[in-house]
This record gives sequence, structure tokens and C-alpha cells, in this order.
Amino acid sequence: MRIWGLPSSCDTLCKIVQREPVEELEKPMMLSAANVTTVQEFILEGFPTVRSLGTVLFPVHLLAYLASITGNTLIITATWADRCLQTPMYFFLSSFSFGECCFITTVIPKLLAIFLSGSQKISFAACFTQAFVFLFVGASGFFLLAILSLDRYLAICKPLQYPTIMNPRMCVLLVTACLVLGFLLMVVPVGMLSQLSFCGPQVIPHFFCDIGPLIQLSCSDTRCIERLTFSVISFLLLTSFIVTVIAYGNIVAAILRLPTAKERQRAFSTCSSHLIILSLIYGSCVFIYVKPKQTGRLDSNREATLVNTVVTPVLNPIIYSLRNKQVHRALKEVLSRVKLQK
Repeated sequence: MRIWGLPSSCDTLCKIVQREPVEELEKPMMLSAANVTTVQEFILEGFPTVRSLGTVLFPVHLLAYLASITGNTLIITATWADRCLQTPMYFFLSSFSFGECCFITTVIPKLLAIFLSGSQKISFAACFTQAFVFLFVGASGFFLLAILSLDRYLAICKPLQYPTIMNPRMCVLLVTACLVLGFLLMVVPVGMLSQLSFCGPQVIPHFFCDIGPLIQLSCSDTRCIERLTFSVISFLLLTSFIVTVIAYGNIVAAILRLPTAKERQRAFSTCSSHLIILSLIYGSCVFIYVKPKQTGRLDSNREATLVNTVVTPVLNPIIYSLRNKQVHRALKEVLSRVKLQK
């Protein structure tokens, strides 16, 4: 109610007093909407007993790491040293072996440092770098496995056209395409995740930085990034799996048409190692990643991820190539050359 004689500025003062609470309410809302990251480092608690069992776990993982690096390096060396192994199949195998060396190096050295020092901390930047490199190399490896399946299909089902199709230029283009696709698929979800807010807690219940545990630690709305990650990884696994199934379906049909049992057995033996590796990799990755929600599954994911990051890279060179007689012969020749040079 207005009282005659009072200055008109009183109305203005009343309006200012009434507006102040509204402005105070709007300010905190604007602050909460901003992406503010207070976490500067994470704690990797994939092995809760690291302080008591670190001295036992260190030599086990060190031996696995050295075995994987040595085996895959021998495959690369034999492929490039022996002209008989300079074929499309062994070119793809050596590329895959190089990827396996990068894949296991992304995870194991940091894990070994944790076992030695007992410190489970990793910086924010290092954590997201590890997550991206791990996913990028892994995605490229899946595309390479699909290319290997196509290579075996052409070699067995289209032997006359095989040398023309799988020429050196085409092989390089296919490996480059695998790397580019792997990079493009993984840079978007990891980049989006790094822009979200991380305000605590900072404990990752895993032994390395993977995208699933990081999504669970964000205090932002992660529904969009969860759907994107699920879609990208599902696309990656399904496309490479479908290509592999179609290729090996035609291979099996062609092998069954061979006239003698000895020829069928020899043809199956060349593909059996590839199928073993495929079952290990696809099985563990489907269990880890192909589910819309990650909550409540991180404990079981650790065991599957150990298979994917430690066991499979160790078995790959043994199952895939080192039992091959051509590789054995090439390695013997390389070792004999080294001895003669000494």
C-alpha cells in the first residue's frame, strides 16, 4: 500500500529487496550446472591386496609381459627376415602382433609399478590417455582379426584371384583403414568422457583406467555417454564378428567339399588357431563391454579383463604362429645368421 508523502524511491527499494533472494537462488544453480572437475588423480584398486601380495604378483605379471613381448617380437622378426613368410597372411599377423605389444604395454608396466611401489595413484591426464590408447589399439585389433578372416577366405575359397586381390598395396591400405577406424570410433566417447565432471570419489575398482569404471565415477549425467559407448562397442564387435562368421562359414563349406580327409584336416588345422584366439577375445570383450549398464559388474569384469589384457596376448604368439613349421624354420635361420655374425 502506498502512503502519500513518501518518496517514490521506496517502491524501488522494495523491488530490490524482493529480487535479492531470487538472484541468490539462481547463482548456486548456475555453479552446479558447470563442469567442474576437482579430482586431479585416481586410485587404482583392482588388486586390494597389492601391499601384501605385491611381491608375489610382480614376477607373475612381469613374466607374462616378457613372454608376450618376446613371442610377438619373434613373429615380427621372422616375418620380415624370411622371404617365404612375406605373404599377406603373415603381414597381417605381424601387424596384429605389433598391436598386441602396444596393447599389453598400455596396462602392464603401470601395474608392475604399482606392485613395486605400492602406490596405486594415477594422474587424471595419464588415466584418460591409458583408457584411449587401450581402446584404440583394441578396436584396431578387432578390425585386423576380421581382415585375417577375409584373407583366409580368399586364400582357401578364391585361390586364383587371391594374389591379385591381396597385393602389397591393398594389404597396407587395409591395415591403415583398421587403425583409422579404431581411432575415429574411440576418440569421441573418451573425449566426451574427459569433459564431464569428476568431483569424487576417485577410487577406480579396476587395475587400469577403462571407460566403464570412469563413467561410474563421473558426477555428471552419464546417460548419453553410456548409450554412445554401448553403441560404439556393439558396432565394433558385431561388424567384425559378422565378417568373421561369414568368412569362416564359407571356409568350412569349402573344406567339407575337399575330396580326401587328409586335405580337410590340413585345411582345418590352418584355421583352428585363429578360431581359438577369436573365441577368447570375443568372449571376454562381450562379457566386459556389451551391456547397457556397468553398475554392479566391475568386480566380475576384472577377471574377464585379465584374460583379455594378460592371458590372450601371451597365448596369441603360441597358438597363432609359433607352432607353425614355417615360422620355426624362419626363426632358426634368423638365429643361425646372428650366430654367424658373432
